[in-house]
Amino acid sequence: MKILVSCKRVEDPDAYITLTSDQLDIDRDDVDYKINPFCEIAVEAAIRLKEDFGGEVVAVCIGSDEAQKELRTALAMGADRGILIEADERTIDADLVSRLFEQIVKEEEPDLVLMGKQATDGDSCAAAQMLAARLDWPQATFACALRFNGDLLEVDREADGGIETLALPLPAVVTADLRLNEPRYPSLPNIMKAKRKPLDCREMEDFDIDLQTQTETISMSLPNQRTAGVRVKSVEELVQRLIDQKCL
Repeated sequence: MKILVSCKRVEDPDAYITLTSDQLDIDRDDVDYKINPFCEIAVEAAIRLKEDFGGEVVAVCIGSDEAQKELRTALAMGADRGILIEADERTIDADLVSRLFEQIVKEEEPDLVLMGKQATDGDSCAAAQMLAARLDWPQATFACALRFNGDLLEVDREADGGIETLALPLPAVVTADLRLNEPRYPSLPNIMKAKRKPLDCREMEDFDIDLQTQTETISMSLPNQRTAGVRVKSVEELVQRLIDQKCL
């Protein structure tokens, strides 16, 4: 089984973020980066499937040259090789990501594509769904459990009314949710081995596709500062304040 897995580079979700002076982008100076947490879960899921059924795991990242670090982390976790499509991370959107992944899928011909359900930077939650539509493959999003039942991949996903189970023929696209697994920490020997694993660096221009994005950032803003709380003396006063503020 060959599994293609996304490995997006994002700003550390715990980092303090500021904006550039033109309010169009994050100030990326002195910001730490890591694998998108949902992609890291997808990488772990791919490795577990390989451990159970054999095959190959190919980690794919679309981003700057510095994203080799995150790809090497995926290789240290257990992926077999990596593909980096070099791009300015500020100028790509979910639609372009899906088109680039489509080209990689056509080249690699995987049995399964695993991706994080969303990225913690753009948070669009759309690239995997667009990819499945372009490939005309079955898809299952927000997976919290994976297992095989014969030739079908069964995917549990959390829905409002409980757990929904989907059965997909392969090839398919699946996105990972938080409760799918707990990603492993790479061991020191595996970190050393990862340095020798193949990592193929490509350019977006290597692919015969339209590189025009479909979205444009108009502006960005930081969340409003949290205001101080107010003490009330009774339930009646609390209810009245909620009514006055149109919360009830």
